[in-house]
Amino acid sequence: MAKKDKSAKAPTPDEVEAIFSDVDETGHTNASKARKERTRRRARKAAVEVDPLSGDDPSGSNVGKTMTRAAVVVLIVLLVAVVVSQVACGLVRRAGTAQLAEHVDAASVNTALRNGVEWGDGFTQFPEDYTVLEANEKSGTIEVSVVDTSSKNELECLAGSQIQAAALSVNALLNPNINQVIYHVDVHVDDNGDIQQSSLFGFLKPTGTMKRFATFVWTKSTGVNGGFNFNCMITDLDATASENLREKVTLPTNILDAVIGDSAATTEAASTADAVTAEAATEAAAE
Repeated sequence: MAKKDKSAKAPTPDEVEAIFSDVDETGHTNASKARKERTRRRARKAAVEVDPLSGDDPSGSNVGKTMTRAAVVVLIVLLVAVVVSQVACGLVRRAGTAQLAEHVDAASVNTALRNGVEWGDGFTQFPEDYTVLEANEKSGTIEVSVVDTSSKNELECLAGSQIQAAALSVNALLNPNINQVIYHVDVHVDDNGDIQQSSLFGFLKPTGTMKRFATFVWTKSTGVNGGFNFNCMITDLDATASENLREKVTLPTNILDAVIGDSAATTEAASTADAVTAEAATEAAAE
């Protein structure tokens, strides 16, 4: 058995690099042949030096890097476009919003109903179908009528209309020349008296009979200290609408009983138990 040469040392990194420096892509170690092969491949514009540990494409193509850069650029452009469009839409909308607190006429009220008014931390929109009945700073009155086609019942209609009426009225009543805002709300109903709403994303309007649902009357009075007092009165709610509203806001009794139990039965049972205890105590004292 041949003895292992203990004097042999492992090659240094420089020596390893020198050993493989003349190796072509076929693994041939002949220096002259490797140089000829490289020259031939360079003349044909073929890849000659391939590093298996490199992340680069051996063919020399940069399609991957180009696609990555293009995707990043597209995402950045889209993000910038979204931000710019949001800011631009906000500015355009604010520029097109009627300032009812400064000036009131038929045109400004029509613009307010069409574009919405500022309310809270955003804008309040109004139904598409509306009519400006009066808008006069001399009489101090604004009167409009809208047709609600988005609410499916009386409770939704009352809640949404109250917000719309409050937004329009407060914006207008801040005008020193306006003292009253009347906001009529009409709805379409079917043969059973149920409210109809538009369908197909609002393209198909309801065709039922139109009736007056409610009227919001907002008034303003000046306080002793010069401030404003706003008052709201809701009228024109008929008996059917009132009863439907009551059913919507009232929880059924059987659901309450299921959740908290029958309070009447519980009270009666407690009274019976107290009576039995008192009678037993009386008998014991007599004995």
